[in-house]
Amino acid sequence: MPTTRRVVDDVETLKALSHPIRLRLLGTLRSDGPATATELARVLGESSGSTSYHLRQLERYGFVADAEEQPSRRERRWRATHDMTEFAEDLSSRPGAWAALGQVRDRQLQALVDGVDAWRVSGADEGHRHDDYLLRLDPEDVQEMTAEIASVVERYRDRTGSQPIALHVLALPRTP
Repeated sequence: MPTTRRVVDDVETLKALSHPIRLRLLGTLRSDGPATATELARVLGESSGSTSYHLRQLERYGFVADAEEQPSRRERRWRATHDMTEFAEDLSSRPGAWAALGQVRDRQLQALVDGVDAWRVSGADEGHRHDDYLLRLDPEDVQEMTAEIASVVERYRDRTGSQPIALHVLALPRTP
């Protein structure tokens, strides 16, 4: 099944998404599947009232919806509506977008650091690979290369291997 993507192209939606709890809720629904506000509250160490509020905000902007299966009428089960969120190329140049994009990037980097720390503490080495390349590319080359990487990832997406793998692709300008 191909990856579903949501492109955020307006500042209001970006600001709604950029809240740290909302980013964690959405990430958890994407990685762990449908859950209730109470279940998510336990996982994230938040109150169920807080998770309920933030889930409704994510629903308002189309990031989450009711899960197909609702085990009871008492608690609502939520699911992520898309596998990935992308941002319109010109979004960062719009008024008010820079700070919200910074919050999203900070959360993404924190998730990366948390994942690396958890892996280091676990001592698990199976399935690990870390490559580091230094390339000289124009912005168009970076776009082309990341599109090729995305197409390779799509070929592996529906596999049901023995362990979940987080693949991070960063193309960062190197500063002297």
